[in-house]
Amino acid sequence: MNRVGRVERTTKETSVVVEIDLDGTGKVDVSTGVGFYDHMLDQLGRHGLFDLTVKTEGDLHIDSHHTIEDTALALGAAFKQALGDKVGIYRFGNCTVPLDESLAQVTVDLSGRPYLVHTEPEKMAPMIGEYDTTMTRHILESFVAQAQIALHVHVPYGRNAHHIVECQFKALARALRYASERDPRAAGILPSTKGAL
Repeated sequence: MNRVGRVERTTKETSVVVEIDLDGTGKVDVSTGVGFYDHMLDQLGRHGLFDLTVKTEGDLHIDSHHTIEDTALALGAAFKQALGDKVGIYRFGNCTVPLDESLAQVTVDLSGRPYLVHTEPEKMAPMIGEYDTTMTRHILESFVAQAQIALHVHVPYGRNAHHIVECQFKALARALRYASERDPRAAGILPSTKGAL
């Protein structure tokens, strides 16, 4: 069974197409018009071993907020679609990733219930190129809302804003990869005592 999701989202502010293959090889083709965000989505695909295509056209003449948000919403919806019935997956995943002086700890539950806990160092540089660093939490909120997963992201320390954000995306990629992979010992089994995820 192919675990592929494809979502198109069009509003007066943006036009987004996202395709994701959970059983890919990390092939990424991303274009949002926000360079650093493209770099982060590249990390997500490559370290998650997801084949990921993202094409976004947004109202960047205003700022990058709508473009970043709507892309994250579409990505979350595509991820949920690709997961399908979740039978036979590990469900839980976690990963800790260092990036020089920064460290990110990410834990995920593909629970069917959206919930985000997010902490990162205060007084970070406000911008990385055209990327507003306050958007990282909003990206995760938007992704979680559509993917319907529980996600805990904790960055206990770090100085460089680029490193602080990037290690979060790398750790998220690995945690999602581990949680969504098929468990050979649980083939045909839904990992829930409720009988539904």
